[in-house]
Amino acid sequence: MRDRFLAGTYSVLILAVVSYTMNSMLNDYHLTVIEFLGIYVILAVSLSLTNSFTGLFSLGHPAFMAIGAYISAILTFPPMRKAIMMPALPHFLANVQLPFYLALIIGGMVAALSAFVIGFPVLRLRGHYLAVATIGFMIIVQVLITNMNSITRGPLGINGIYPYTNIWWVYIWVVVTIYTVWRVLNSKFGRAMLAIREDEIAAESLGISLTYFKLLPLVLGAFFAGVAGGLWAHLVTAITPSSFSLPLAFLLVVMLVIGGKSITGAVIGALLIGVVSELLRPLEMATQMYGLTQIVTAIGLLVILIKRPGGIAGNKELDLVALYRGLRILR
Repeated sequence: MRDRFLAGTYSVLILAVVSYTMNSMLNDYHLTVIEFLGIYVILAVSLSLTNSFTGLFSLGHPAFMAIGAYISAILTFPPMRKAIMMPALPHFLANVQLPFYLALIIGGMVAALSAFVIGFPVLRLRGHYLAVATIGFMIIVQVLITNMNSITRGPLGINGIYPYTNIWWVYIWVVVTIYTVWRVLNSKFGRAMLAIREDEIAAESLGISLTYFKLLPLVLGAFFAGVAGGLWAHLVTAITPSSFSLPLAFLLVVMLVIGGKSITGAVIGALLIGVVSELLRPLEMATQMYGLTQIVTAIGLLVILIKRPGGIAGNKELDLVALYRGLRILR
């Protein structure tokens, strides 16, 4: 227990030192890239709760991101600006301006509430039927945002969002997300989720409630997706309904397939896809070969599926305790 605590503490301290160093030495462009990588990690790890550990196939993460992004943006806008840009806002929203951290949490909670509402009917489905249902939910959210012109500004979206997001906010939430998912997996809830993934009938025969233990990861994953959406909105400072669409959903699934069915795999997949996309972006612009990133990603996905179907990390997790003990012995 002591070694686990020390390993976790040292890991957080190392991440804090690295973040401080990067924040001091790198320019705004490189910091933005690193912040995007952190947001991808939050999204991939939170999606792994349903898609990797419970055996579901959800494509609804962009919808939860959109909810969190719009809620946090509206809550952090000053009342005078809301009166001009969003004249039909309810009174309790029009006259309030909340701190960034509180707006993020509320955005995540609204996203989690929406997951709870749709979870009961949607989680009765399995496989590709569930995937289609979550795509339908994503389309519903997009259509609602597009048509609520006086509240969300419709297809124009919301711009001029204050850039609150920085490397500290992003990686604090990265740590919170990874720790929360790790705690869930190493509890009775996690064991029940893994049992459902392996065999639903056998799990139900042992008294595991399929509805409850499918709903829990969906709601928890939606909360962190909503927070990631808020971080995204306050990083790019402008959002539209098309910012959170089907290509993003597939990109997140590709991260999990490439990384593997573990927290470590989700982190590896998110970082790998993010870095490759950023490295290929200048080449795309220079050669005008737009879509090169998608082609390279697809080829990489095929290679992984053929050579290592379980993903780069598979089911294995990085053992921080063993690493800490090994370093202590070397010292």
